[in-house]
Amino acid sequence: MKFRPCIDIHNGKVKQIVGGSLSDQRNFAAENFVTDQGADFFADLYRQRGLVGGHVILLNPAQSEYYEQTKAQAVSALNAYPGGLQIGGGITPYNAEEFLKAGASHVIVTSYVFQDGRIREGRLREMQSAVGKEHLVLDLSCRLREKHYYIVTDRWQRYTDVILNKDTLCELADACDEFLVHAVDVEGKANGIEEKLVRLLGRECSIPATYAGGVHNFQDLEKLKLLGMGRIDVTIGSALDLFGGNMKFEEVLAFISEK
Repeated sequence: MKFRPCIDIHNGKVKQIVGGSLSDQRNFAAENFVTDQGADFFADLYRQRGLVGGHVILLNPAQSEYYEQTKAQAVSALNAYPGGLQIGGGITPYNAEEFLKAGASHVIVTSYVFQDGRIREGRLREMQSAVGKEHLVLDLSCRLREKHYYIVTDRWQRYTDVILNKDTLCELADACDEFLVHAVDVEGKANGIEEKLVRLLGRECSIPATYAGGVHNFQDLEKLKLLGMGRIDVTIGSALDLFGGNMKFEEVLAFISEK
């Protein structure tokens, strides 16, 4: 298990939000933490600590009045840590190269591939052709509905018909380099992890995968390591002291390095 840092950007600011609250209408999100520090500050911190494979997420759609501010923050982070960060949020075959040239190691994609409720094989091949499988991360962020985890798109606002299960994970593992999975229902709430989801990922993922959502203490990290069989990496957002939480960044790094 590795620690994967994050930089979430909304309305041009680095912040932590309650994931399920995000709405494109009026650029709204319930906020847990907002900082005046630029995204490049956090990227440089992660670079200094040698943390590889963290993700930068643009939380505004391209049509938002805040998109250019959010994008500028994201690019500043990539410039500050070339090759050390992945980027997601509105990525398509037409803009992916720009972010890779800015310094991203991978692009993270959901909405372009999962369209109209289904996996679009043609679009997936387009992404692979544009960036190469080795630079592609599929975001399989999901929400629980009727006892199943459904993949959600469009900044977690739209349900697909795709259930995250063994078959889906096996099918998509051949198409990308990594998975990123936000447990949206607990994202930003710091009330504990989605244990059933972590168990599924630990059992069925055959490629690197990062889990995000609900981590709020070191007991959660212990559970994640156990249920994920030591194979699932972790992101911590609102609970981390960098973003106003109680878990100290340095203690988290020490804890995970000992595991």
